[in-house]
Amino acid sequence: MPVPLAPYPTPPVPFTAPNGTQGQLVCSGCRNLLLYPVGATSVCCAVCNAVTAVPPPGTEMAQLICGGCHTLLMYIRGATSVQCSCCHTINLALEANQVAHVNCGNCQMLLMYQYGARSVKCAVCNFVTSVGASPSSEQKFTN
Repeated sequence: MPVPLAPYPTPPVPFTAPNGTQGQLVCSGCRNLLLYPVGATSVCCAVCNAVTAVPPPGTEMAQLICGGCHTLLMYIRGATSVQCSCCHTINLALEANQVAHVNCGNCQMLLMYQYGARSVKCAVCNFVTSVGASPSSEQKFTN
């Protein structure tokens, strides 16, 4: 006796907010980019099932690259430090007017440091470069 085949279930229709507006944030678990309807208070990741809280509307977000594992981190603008959820490194979150750049005096790697510091140690070759000594060696980063 033949068995009747059940039809394939129809996939769920993704919810889109009125006007089609969506926000985006980084999953607190696997670091994937999540899209969510504006007005949602939290988002469940379809990949790792982590629930990520959505910041309140109007909250300005900023991004930085983790110094430990080079993962893109998103944080609320104005925070002074951000802990990476992947490697647990605590990263300083400096505003653009607090950051300066200089080339390492040994290997010429571009180094970033807190503006006003007297020296910066290169993470590549461990050379300590004095800053502020000559105007050509220091370059302040501005928007």
